[in-house]
Amino acid sequence: MYVDGFVAAVPDANKDAYRAHAEEAWQIFRDYGATAVWECCGDDVPEGKLTSFRMAVQAKPGETVVLSWTLWPDKATRDAGWQKMMDDPRMADMGAMPFDGKRMIYGGFAPLMAFGEMSAG
Repeated sequence: MYVDGFVAAVPDANKDAYRAHAEEAWQIFRDYGATAVWECCGDDVPEGKLTSFRMAVQAKPGETVVLSWTLWPDKATRDAGWQKMMDDPRMADMGAMPFDGKRMIYGGFAPLMAFGEMSAG
């Protein structure tokens, strides 16, 4: 398995647009091999003194921190999927992201261990 993750600050007024954007992106991700996507809105995201999710994405008043991850069967599928997605016209057709992508942090992760179920039910 391989995991892509990101954290971003989404304006509260754009929550519905973010959800629609994520649903549209999921269709493309799935077409290229992703097995699951989780989108989570911050509910208990305290301001830190040295570091925090809010500080990492420079969240402003009226913005909610979102945490998202995409599961892939393996890194090779993820790498090939991302290449194909960048060439897929549906990505360009999605338009602008409903948040400031310059403040998003992201990366790919090899799982160290996993326990329990990963189903939102």
